[in-house]
Amino acid sequence: MIVSTLLLAVLSLKAQTLYVGANYHPHDDKDQEKIKKDIMLMKAGGLSVVRMGHLAWDSYEPSEGKFDFKWFDFVMDMMNIAGIKVILDIAIRPAPIWLHHKYPSINIVDANGDMHYPNHRYMEDIGDPMYQKYALRYADTLTKRYGNHPALLAFGIDNESGDGPISYSETVRQRFITWLKNKYLTLDSLNKAWAMQRWSRRLNQFEEIGLPVATHNTDVPERMLDFRRFVSDEVNQLLFKVIAVVNTNAPNALTNTNAWYYSSLKYFDYSQIAYSGKMAREGAGFYPGNSLTTNWGVMNALFGISRIQFESTNPFWCSEFTTMTAVPNSIRKSAYATLMYGNQMVCGWTWQSMWAGEEQYLEGMLDWDGIPNRKYEEYKKIATEFKKIEKFFPYKASPEVGLAFSFPSQIASSYFPEAQDQQLQACWNLFYYRNMDSRVVEISKSPLNYKLLFVPGVTVMDETTANKIRDFVKNGGTVVMTRNSAVVDESGKVFASTRPGRLNDVFGIRVASYEETEQMNEISRAGLKGKKIELNYKGKTIGTESTRYDVIESKGAEVLGSITSLDKDYPIITSNKYGKGRAIYIGLPAGGDVLNPLLDGLIDELGIKKGPRAPEGVMARQIDAKHILYLNTNRNAVEIQLKGTFKGILTGKKFVDSFTLPSEEPELIEID
Repeated sequence: MIVSTLLLAVLSLKAQTLYVGANYHPHDDKDQEKIKKDIMLMKAGGLSVVRMGHLAWDSYEPSEGKFDFKWFDFVMDMMNIAGIKVILDIAIRPAPIWLHHKYPSINIVDANGDMHYPNHRYMEDIGDPMYQKYALRYADTLTKRYGNHPALLAFGIDNESGDGPISYSETVRQRFITWLKNKYLTLDSLNKAWAMQRWSRRLNQFEEIGLPVATHNTDVPERMLDFRRFVSDEVNQLLFKVIAVVNTNAPNALTNTNAWYYSSLKYFDYSQIAYSGKMAREGAGFYPGNSLTTNWGVMNALFGISRIQFESTNPFWCSEFTTMTAVPNSIRKSAYATLMYGNQMVCGWTWQSMWAGEEQYLEGMLDWDGIPNRKYEEYKKIATEFKKIEKFFPYKASPEVGLAFSFPSQIASSYFPEAQDQQLQACWNLFYYRNMDSRVVEISKSPLNYKLLFVPGVTVMDETTANKIRDFVKNGGTVVMTRNSAVVDESGKVFASTRPGRLNDVFGIRVASYEETEQMNEISRAGLKGKKIELNYKGKTIGTESTRYDVIESKGAEVLGSITSLDKDYPIITSNKYGKGRAIYIGLPAGGDVLNPLLDGLIDELGIKKGPRAPEGVMARQIDAKHILYLNTNRNAVEIQLKGTFKGILTGKKFVDSFTLPSEEPELIEID
């Protein structure tokens, strides 16, 4: 009991710190004098954390079973003396060349059957049993050696797990067959799920299964969906195995990862990890681009935090953070923006501009000759300011709105003009602009403790997800669903029943088909061209664009809005009472033009807590009863109205009733 209490106290202390640091690569030369000089500069810059070890397996195990840790013991000990904490990545990828040589089955085979030499990083088949054996042995050795080191803050569980090509080797095919046998049990079930009667593709034995490769945009959807689920399962299984090694050898260590699961190369279902609670600190690389004035990059990177954090209430760690040629003050601007999304760490990539390799022209905080540059000074300023405010952070969100994520829908929606995550981000943007909290949720795993739930383009509608949406509405919740939702069942086949599949009665409609806007505009009453349409929503005209729109028939639902610019009026926004709640359907992809006026009304009707009032372009969060964090993303100064007396903790200035926030500047206001 005493040990548990002490551990909770330590974790609580860690949670009340804002970390500023750098990604550090001492394995590049292992020069002890240079390492000492680097650490001295880190201390002078106020850095409190370093992330090390990533992409460096063979620096610790240069040949099979021959481990070399002496050089790194020195680094860890020096960090401890300096009071700098360490995130030590368990660099199970890339695999060393000696392992590729010993087990060629680890190599990537492309869809044409050609084996690729591992010139680039992430060129291993992570599901290969021999790869996993050695990866877990490496993880076991590393965590046993450093699990109790006083400098250790956390172990990093892999890096960018969604990156790297998918392998199409014979060993992958055999594992896929085993996976399918476990899922479907019989060939009849598999043939039915994959609709193998189409084009005479029926299987008579499991050995006839091949790896699906799409030859055009709508090819083999059912098979492709299962194959991507299989790949995703293998990634997750490996991550869970590495976490288990850490928990066994270092039960008091935190875990973290740079969870770039949504890489286009190997997009996988990270929600399994996020909802398991086994990753103590979700993490990401924060790369908003180099501009100060363009805010889209910041928004996209903040969306990355939300889609990795899901419903975890733990602090978030940006274990990589931009340096490169970022315009002066843009790094600082990004750092403050992340605080409003629960971030606790700003860890620059990278400490020093690298001397060689694929990122040798990517600039760090130190130039190639080891001399600090302006980005070092900017991180130093961030560290100094964060010390002033860290006792009020990390920020804990209290959202009343959920935004549905769906991995199978992301794969299935690749056949549509808008992928699921595009629609998800469009919904996320609504709340960014309103300075309101929201949560990205996986419906089947979520308790759905929200007043409002957006279901943006959730193409695959399985029974569990459908039942949870049904119960959510029946019990008083409001759901907003957009087009491309509930189109196919869990096997990837279009519903033969009335759509939205499994939920048409909840929404009180029949989605009959879809139309192509550009062709329908040939008979536009309004003379519109291309993808442009106009609709009437509650008496107001809204202009927007969409490649397609749904043909909707009301089966009891109230029609709130119709397309009015085509040959006739087409119902496009409907609302249906179901149980104690409401189900709203929009036959267009998620977008601000249509969703903003709808959302304004729902916020008031549902009593959803609004964000702090601020001029356009000013980000803001109510940190606690007495503190509000502001960030002006505009190029001009703005005046912010607040009643009473208050002071700025960052500037030390006192104000009455209002204050001026300079361009691209933050301020933490303390209300008297």
